Amino acid sequence: MKLKQIIPTRSAWAHLRFVFSVFLLPVYLFAFSQSLAINVWHAVLIFFIWHLLAFPASNGYNSYFDKDEESIGLLEKPPVVDISLYYFSILLEAAAFLLGFFISWEFAFAVLIYGIMSKLYSHPATRLKKYPIISFLTVFIFQGCFIYYTTYSALSGLSLFRHWDTGFIVAGAICSCLIGASYPLTQVYQHDEDSRRGDITISILLGYKGSFIFSGAMFASGIACSFYYWHMADKMSNFYFFLACALPIFLFFNYWFYKVGQSTDNANFKNAMRMNFLSSGCMLIYFGVLAVMR
Repeated sequence: MKLKQIIPTRSAWAHLRFVFSVFLLPVYLFAFSQSLAINVWHAVLIFFIWHLLAFPASNGYNSYFDKDEESIGLLEKPPVVDISLYYFSILLEAAAFLLGFFISWEFAFAVLIYGIMSKLYSHPATRLKKYPIISFLTVFIFQGCFIYYTTYSALSGLSLFRHWDTGFIVAGAICSCLIGASYPLTQVYQHDEDSRRGDITISILLGYKGSFIFSGAMFASGIACSFYYWHMADKMSNFYFFLACALPIFLFFNYWFYKVGQSTDNANFKNAMRMNFLSSGCMLIYFGVLAVMR
């Protein structure tokens, strides 16, 4: 390895897809809103580790081994990957792990576990991505409840092993359901390219119609978990606010589903990005308000 191979090229910066981390920001905001007394320095550092180091590193590592030629999340025409993407993603991940010790050893190892799972998901030797159920569960858990549980614990200054209760578990389930609802729709326009690589994604397994039905069921599960969570907390106004924020998502989801029913050509990159930005924007408003009003 040469020093210049660590310096990211323009292609590498593009594949890190920092903006894509915004799609996962609602999980952090939810954990922030529900945490106990917060150390501001820790809150900033945890945000930095996840959203500017660990998540982009995972994006870059995945892109390096996918070598996509067609549209991927946020990149309609992805540039050709190079070795700097591989080395720089490893460097970001190492930095995230080491900085995690400034929070706690538990958080540092949570970051490490996340990095390991992203490698198992992408690397040709394991390539969890090619197994539809395993890949779905990997994303469902490690971008949903795992991030919530570890972030909440780190923000609150608590050990991850000592405060499991019903509310804590259900809050993580809400995050996983929302992530699980989005996941098949991020793949619905990539059937041809994923098939050529031998990756049988959950969207390919379910088909176009099945992907939408499954996503709708996951989102409905998230709504049910949200109802239960806020009912237990006696804060039903937060649930009604969730429904209001979810309404635009529901409307566009059904419109897109209808269009795909007319022609599968509508299961395309443009509509998928519209769905991603709309759902992320609405959930950012919801969880952002919760974080501000905590």
